[in-house]
Amino acid sequence: MEKLTLEEAKKINATMVTEEHLILHAANVSAAMGAMADHFGEDKEEWEAVGWLHDFDYEKYPEEHLAHTEEPLRELGVPEADIRAILAHGYGLCNDVKPETNMEKSLFTVDELTGIVQAAARMRPNGITDMELKSFMKKWKDKRFAAKCDRPLILQGCEMLGMDIRDVAAIVIQGMKDHAEELQLTGK
Repeated sequence: MEKLTLEEAKKINATMVTEEHLILHAANVSAAMGAMADHFGEDKEEWEAVGWLHDFDYEKYPEEHLAHTEEPLRELGVPEADIRAILAHGYGLCNDVKPETNMEKSLFTVDELTGIVQAAARMRPNGITDMELKSFMKKWKDKRFAAKCDRPLILQGCEMLGMDIRDVAAIVIQGMKDHAEELQLTGK
């Protein structure tokens, strides 16, 4: 395959991922990656596809995450740059594939960040639809809120990108707003 499309990524992911929350996470990361692609003037659909596929082996191999990704995706013809981006989101956690490109650094950063954005949006009457950066940053600063999301890792990613957390969060929030319905973040 010359280029990984979002449709293809969804098909491939569906062969391994069945749990609703993991599919929703894939959708969140995909939306965030599309927004990051726009920010960098890159191929939006490719970045969305990589976001959708990033946890391909997680449901079946949570203890060996990303150890069962490279070969199957290569056999399916997923481009090497996309496979590398997926592997790089595990940098320092389950491998030593250091994020180097903007796509790799973005995936590394937004994977965890979308969890905090999603949690913050779910607490709001109108979900993410009217969420402002300011209210998100209050949640961000509260270490007990969405405590399982790795803030130091997110900040490490922001540093790799040469961006402030506020700027990355603003992009991610907008990207997720654009997909609010699909992400079930329109509120009560």
